[in-house]
Amino acid sequence: MATPNYSYEKRQKELAKKKKKEEKLKRKAEGKPDLPDDDTPEGEDAGGTPPPADAAP
Repeated sequence: MATPNYSYEKRQKELAKKKKKEEKLKRKAEGKPDLPDDDTPEGEDAGGTPPPADAAP
């Protein structure tokens, strides 16, 4: 059985990351707003913190 080529997989990940970063910089240079990440569910802040709750006196 063949062994996995981890260096190839790592290089492919790095290339994909670099391509994504370049596309983001290109969009930013064009003045278009960034697209929302697919990782964050809708309605949740990008920071991941919930909005402050009102304190009852």
